[in-house]
Amino acid sequence: MKQDYHYLQASFDNPVMAIVQGIDRDVEHGEDLLMLGLGIVMLSSTFAPVAPPILLLPLVALTFAITVTLAHRNYRKMESKLFASMSRLSSQDIALLRPIAAIFAEVPADSLAESFNPAKNLKRTLKSALGGVLINPLWMPIFYMMGLQINAEKRLSSLNRAIIGVEQKINPPSAWV
Repeated sequence: MKQDYHYLQASFDNPVMAIVQGIDRDVEHGEDLLMLGLGIVMLSSTFAPVAPPILLLPLVALTFAITVTLAHRNYRKMESKLFASMSRLSSQDIALLRPIAAIFAEVPADSLAESFNPAKNLKRTLKSALGGVLINPLWMPIFYMMGLQINAEKRLSSLNRAIIGVEQKINPPSAWV
């Protein structure tokens, strides 16, 4: 039997608040994935004395690729869970969640096949090539993957801003005191 994925929980009286808290938790998870990749890359310099650049630099690019892929899957899952949850709500509740849903429309996540294809991302490819020429050709894939990482961070950041806006509509700052 296929399990239904959504953010609605029976423990919450307010379904909008349940959705907002669930998607906020998933945004934090996506940010944690990206920060994990960045942290691993930052620690890679400790292996520089023992690992040659021809081995270490592709591993850095691979680390970025893995964390971006995991963050992309998390973003897609958030989108599907949000729309599955919204299909069960009244029009008044949907209107409250519309800013969050708009982010998924305004800042869509490209497919991974399209994101990883250098021929379809010429601007990122040219920037990566320029960085590789200036520093070291082995850095070209790292710069390309860093571009993917930055795009994933931008998507999560805009989604986080929308969540904060919805939270403020549900619980205005005057109610916080």
